[in-house]
Amino acid sequence: MADWNPQSYDRFARVRLQPAMDLLARLPELPEGDIIDLGCGSGGVAGALHQRWPERRLIGIDSSPAMLETARQTGIYADLIEAVIQGWRPQTLPALIFSNAALQWVGKHETLMPALARQLPTGGVLAVQMPYQHTAPSHTEWAAASERVLGTSPPSKPLNVLSPEAYFEVLSPLGQFDIWQVEYTQHLEASADGHPVRLFTESTFGKPYLDHAETGKKAQLIDAYEAGIAETYPLRADGSVLFPFRRLFFTLRVA
Repeated sequence: MADWNPQSYDRFARVRLQPAMDLLARLPELPEGDIIDLGCGSGGVAGALHQRWPERRLIGIDSSPAMLETARQTGIYADLIEAVIQGWRPQTLPALIFSNAALQWVGKHETLMPALARQLPTGGVLAVQMPYQHTAPSHTEWAAASERVLGTSPPSKPLNVLSPEAYFEVLSPLGQFDIWQVEYTQHLEASADGHPVRLFTESTFGKPYLDHAETGKKAQLIDAYEAGIAETYPLRADGSVLFPFRRLFFTLRVA
C-alpha cells in the first residue's frame, strides 16, 4: 500500500484510543524490561504507556515513515524503529509487547503470535487489540463497491484476523491467556467531508481499496461506498452516526 496518512487516521483519535486504554487496564504486573509499542503508528498510545510505566524505555516499531515522524513529535519514545513487524526482533527481551490495532495487517497469525511470545521473558506480556469488524457492512461494502465501480478488488487480503478459538489453540499452551471481544457504540461526529463511517474506515480498512483505484475512479468508489452503507448506518438529525464496532483483545503472560 501507499504510505499511511497520519492526519486522516488521527481524525478519530479519541475513538481509536479507547480500546487501547481498555486493554491497558487489563495488564498485570511486568518483569524488568522495555515497553514495545508494536505498530505504534502516529504515537496515539504513547502517552498512556508512558504514564503507566514512566521509568521504562518506550520503543515504537512501525513500517510507515510518515507515522513514525508524527510519533517522533510526541517526544515520548526512547527510540523509534522503522521495521516490518514480521521481521522485527528486539535487541533485549522486553517486558511488554503492546500492539493496538496493527497486527490485523500482518498475515500468518498462527506462527506470528507464538513468535512474538518467544521474544518475551518469563512473566513478560503480549497484549493485542485488533478490529474484529471484517464481516460488518462497514467493511464488506468496500469490496462490494470496488467490484461495482472497478470490477475488481485489491490483490491482497486487507485483514488477517483468526477466530478466538484459533488464538486460544496456539497461545494458551504458552502461559496465562485471556481473550475477549467488545462491541463499542462509537459516536462519530458529523462532517462536511462525507459520511462519518466512510471517513472512519477509509484511512484503515478502506485504504487498500482506495489505493487500488485509479485516481479518476476514487471519487466514484467513495460515492458507491457511501450509497451502500447509507441505510445500515443512517445519519442522525445532526449528521452524526452511532457506529457499532467490534474489537478482539487478548493478553498472554508467558510461563
